[in-house]
Amino acid sequence: MTDDLDTVLAAVGPRLRELRRRRNITLTALSETTGIPLSTLSRLESGQRKPGLELLLPLARAYQMPIDELIGSPSGLDPRVHSQPLTRHGRTVIPLTRKPGGLQAFKHILPAGLTDGREPDLRSHEGYHWLYVLRGHMRIVLGENDFVLSEGEVAEFDTHLPHWFGNADDRSVEFLSILGPQGERMHVKARYRPEDAPPR
Repeated sequence: MTDDLDTVLAAVGPRLRELRRRRNITLTALSETTGIPLSTLSRLESGQRKPGLELLLPLARAYQMPIDELIGSPSGLDPRVHSQPLTRHGRTVIPLTRKPGGLQAFKHILPAGLTDGREPDLRSHEGYHWLYVLRGHMRIVLGENDFVLSEGEVAEFDTHLPHWFGNADDRSVEFLSILGPQGERMHVKARYRPEDAPPR
């Protein structure tokens, strides 16, 4: 086991150099992005510096890839994502990805009666959102537009547009979401069906 680990660690430097060159990133630019001194990055890529977590974590964030993929760990690693559900304001969110950057996938569970007739609180932020309804009816407000999605329907939108989503009626809702940087789109549009709208 120790020999395998030593082999992996010895190959990290050349892997990091090749990855940086393939992405056309200079050592200077990488140093500015990660906060790692230029000399340390140079020694790391040449094999003169051992790769510790204090170096690998910012590099994984900069390259937007898991550490095990960054260092080329053996392929026998468990590919399953072991994440803990997070509950806030009654909503449960389950992370479905472990990648530190790029597209992030989540499962959301909104219990019955969550909205209680409250007015939507529209927010905007960087990125692009994709939603898929697994169960129930979900209401989406995008700017001045109001939609209801039922099971199996999909929506995508630029998150710079003020938006809100939640229960469309007094039943629970489960849906998947993918949130990514601007430009990473799924190319599937929402379909608005008036007959799905809950009574007002």
